[in-house]
Amino acid sequence: MKKAEWVLILTALIIMVPQLWGRSAVPQVHTDLGMVEGNRENGVNAFLGIPYAAPPVGELRWKPPMPASKWDGVRKATSFGARCMQGRVYDDMVFSDTGPSEDCLTLNVWAPSDAQGKLPVMLWIYGGGFVAGGTSEPRQDGSNLAKRGVLVVSMNYRLGVFGFFTHAELAAESDNRAAGNYGLLDQVAALDWVQRNIADFGGDPGNVTIFGESAGSFSVSALMASPLAKGLFQKAIGESGAAFYSHGLPFKMLAEREQEDQKFTATLKVKTLAALRALPSEKLLSTAMKKKGGKSRFKFEPTVDGYFLPEPVPKIFADGKQNDVPLLAGWNRDEGDSELNGHKNPNAAMYKEAAEKEFGARAPEFLKLYPGATNAEAKRSLQDFNGDDFIAFSTWKWLEVQKTSGKQVVYRYKFDLALPTRKKSDESRAYHSA
Repeated sequence: MKKAEWVLILTALIIMVPQLWGRSAVPQVHTDLGMVEGNRENGVNAFLGIPYAAPPVGELRWKPPMPASKWDGVRKATSFGARCMQGRVYDDMVFSDTGPSEDCLTLNVWAPSDAQGKLPVMLWIYGGGFVAGGTSEPRQDGSNLAKRGVLVVSMNYRLGVFGFFTHAELAAESDNRAAGNYGLLDQVAALDWVQRNIADFGGDPGNVTIFGESAGSFSVSALMASPLAKGLFQKAIGESGAAFYSHGLPFKMLAEREQEDQKFTATLKVKTLAALRALPSEKLLSTAMKKKGGKSRFKFEPTVDGYFLPEPVPKIFADGKQNDVPLLAGWNRDEGDSELNGHKNPNAAMYKEAAEKEFGARAPEFLKLYPGATNAEAKRSLQDFNGDDFIAFSTWKWLEVQKTSGKQVVYRYKFDLALPTRKKSDESRAYHSA
C-alpha cells in the first residue's frame, strides 16, 4: 500500500474515532427545537430538562402553553429543570432540582442505550393534589423502567394558582372563552412534543401509554375525556383516582370556579388581570397557601371550562365521547386515613355519632359495612371508608363506565402489598402513593 493511502486512512481514523467515541459515551439527539445532549449510565440514556413549551411568565402567565424557542448548538440535557411553583405541602416529597419556579415547562426522556427499532413510550404524570409535585423526585426516576425496554417520559406541569386559576378577564381574552386548566393544557403540549420528537429517541409515537398516580391518575381520566388529547396516546393507566366522585361533580363548572376565585383576587386587593400578572410569583403563592381553621382557604383544581373539558368528565364517558383506549386502573388497599372532622384518632363513640349524623336512618346499614364497636375497629373502618370515598369509588366508577361505553379492553387491579414501616409503632399499610 502506498504511503499516500496510509496517510488517508490514518487521517480518516483520526477524524472518525472521536465522533464514534462521543456517540457511544455521550448520547445526542436532534429535536425539532435543536440538539440535546444527555447522560449515559447503566445502560440508559437520560435526557433531562428539555423545554417543551415557552416559560409561562409575564404576559404568558395563565395562558395556554406557547411554543418554546429554538436554540443553536448543543443544549446540555443533564440536569432536571425547576419544578413548578409550589409550597411545602407533603413531607414525603424530596426534590433534586433548582426550583420552584414559574419557568418550569420541561420534560425528561429515559431510553435504553441499546434500543433497536421503535420502542413503546410511557408518559408519566406525577401526583400531588394539583398543588405539588415534580419530576426530580428520586422515586420518579424513569431509568429502571427504561431498562425493561420502553422509553419513559415525564414532564412538569403548572400547579395550584399558576395552573388552575380562573378569572372573567382570562376567559374574555381567550379565543375559546375558557380559563383555568393550564396545567392540563401543559400535559397536552408535552404529549404533542412526544408525537413530534420521540421517534428520534427510538420511541414509537403510535404506541404511547399515559400513566399517573393520584392527581396524575385524575389527569389520565381527564385526558381520556378531552378532545384536545385525541390521537396523542393509545393506552392509559390510572393509579388511585379519577374524575368520578361519589357525590357531586369532581371538577366544578367555569362560572362557579370564577366566583370562588374572586375571593382570592379580593384578598390580593387587585382589580385587573394586568395587575395580577404583575404580582411576584411568591406573593401569589403565599396568598394561595393561606389557611383558615387548619384548611386551605383557596382551592385551585381542574375546571369544566368548555374547551379542554367541553362537559363534565362523567358525562363525556357516559355518552361515549371519550378517547376510547385500553385502560388499566386500580387502587391501594389502604388509601384513606383515620381522620374524622379534624380528629386524627376518634373513638368509637365519636365514630358512631358521626355515622348517625351523616347517614340518618341508614346509619345501621353503614355501620354494618364499616363497623366501629371498639376504638381500634372504628379507626380501621374510618381508614377503609375514607379510602373508598376518596379514591376507590372514583377509580372503580371510571372503570365501570369505560367498560360500558367504550369498546376497548379494561383491566382492574388492587394493590395489597404493605410497605415496611419506619417505626415499630406504625401500622404497616398499602397506603396512598405506596
